Amino acid sequence: MARTDDPDSANSQFFIMFGDGGFLDGKYTAFGEVTSGMDAVDKIKAGTEGNNGAVDNPDKIVTLRMASGAK
Repeated sequence: MARTDDPDSANSQFFIMFGDGGFLDGKYTAFGEVTSGMDAVDKIKAGTEGNNGAVDNPDKIVTLRMASGAK
């Protein structure tokens, strides 16, 4: 979950990590795993460093399925 330096400031914003995020361990809540469809994840627009990672016309999740009891 995304948040500010305040540990109680998390909201519905989240990030999809494309690599190891060990520097976040113990500081942020990690949840979920892409088990199939990584090709779709790879097509998500990525922001530029010069724009602080922001995308002008961001992609949106329109359908999401959660697996009950997934491990």
